[in-house]
Amino acid sequence: MGEEMSMNQVIHAAVRRDVARTEQALRELADGDAGRAREVRTAWRNLARELTHHHEAEDEHMWPFLESRGFDVGLLEEMEAEHAAMKAALASVSASLDALVAAPTSASASAAADEVARARVVVNGHLDHEERDVEGLMADIKEDADFKELTKKLRPASTVDAANALAWMQDGAGERELAALRAAVPAPVVAILTRFLARRYRREVAPVWR
Repeated sequence: MGEEMSMNQVIHAAVRRDVARTEQALRELADGDAGRAREVRTAWRNLARELTHHHEAEDEHMWPFLESRGFDVGLLEEMEAEHAAMKAALASVSASLDALVAAPTSASASAAADEVARARVVVNGHLDHEERDVEGLMADIKEDADFKELTKKLRPASTVDAANALAWMQDGAGERELAALRAAVPAPVVAILTRFLARRYRREVAPVWR
């Protein structure tokens, strides 16, 4: 099965998965299907929400901490710059999806899919860079008490937000991602949160990918 994934990699896998299936859904969207256009936009907005929380938490908490532990400042500045590029890419896709909902034509669906494809290059490029050049250097600090305390600041702001995030991370995940999630969060906790508190994700987003 290979080396166990980190929670950061589980989140990254969910991002990659949603970007890919958003593009596919747009490529397949039938001319005039306003309902499907709205569904895809709803799912994209969820992805943008989750990814924005993730990278803003890193900018605010993770990179300053790593700098205090002697990490290369230039590398951390690259991470911040890539986050800014991702933010712009997400905004471009969101605008194209708004245009699609306003005029659900094949041409606007194709234009939105092209925006997602461009965003995919930016997003996946950053995720690959972070996993390759940052995570590999963090092994020595994972048991650091200050680092463990810091990770609490990276979590969603509320229990309901956490539940929806867990539901999102599991939706379409493979066994490797699910095993890593179970290793990080007790299975009964995941089950209770996603069953009783992840209503927004289960009602609004999950059906988009069924």
